[in-house]
Amino acid sequence: MSFSMRGFICTLAVLILWRAEEVTEACSCAPVHPQQAFCNADVVIRAKVVGEQELDAGNDIYGNPIKRIQYDIKQIKMFKGPIQDIEAVLTAPVSAVCGVTLDTSGKKEYLISGKAESGGRMHVTLCDYIMLWDNMSPTQKKSLTQRYQMGCECKIVRCPTLPCEISAPEECLWTDLIIEKQVYGRQANHYACVKRADSSCSWYRGIAPPKKEFLDTEDP
Repeated sequence: MSFSMRGFICTLAVLILWRAEEVTEACSCAPVHPQQAFCNADVVIRAKVVGEQELDAGNDIYGNPIKRIQYDIKQIKMFKGPIQDIEAVLTAPVSAVCGVTLDTSGKKEYLISGKAESGGRMHVTLCDYIMLWDNMSPTQKKSLTQRYQMGCECKIVRCPTLPCEISAPEECLWTDLIIEKQVYGRQANHYACVKRADSSCSWYRGIAPPKKEFLDTEDP
């Protein structure tokens, strides 16, 4: 094999490996129950998006410019977060690196969860729980004010295949994906995993807050 041919094959191999590495860096998120997303987030708000601008966030290690999208928002209600109102939501510019696209007309209301940043800002990715407010169930909306917080010491475990079972009393088994073939099924839309009086956790359904002793738990 000639030197030039070996050089071409080597260059091609490098390009293939570089592309493979690029693909593996694409955004990938494991599904989470809305309660889990609430508990994991620094900030959870209801808001309208009223503007958008691209920001220069410096350069990467190779000297390439780093861009971020800033969505200017009007906060309607904060369910979790700092005392200061959130005025802007930051995200990556494209979905390949987990950037989020939001409607900027100001006509749609969102539930937005994410990480707190300084100066009345928060950062979100595709892995955070972001939902149109009108698409949420009444139970989900009610749970934002108390019930999800009550279950933050619990652990929601996703059932990957049947049969599956919990391994500890503080766990709730999430079966929407395996039984209903969708991430946001009955348990995501209508149940919260709440800690009981004996420190175990169990699914609770309904809009009314659970009784203090939590003896009337309904299993899904």
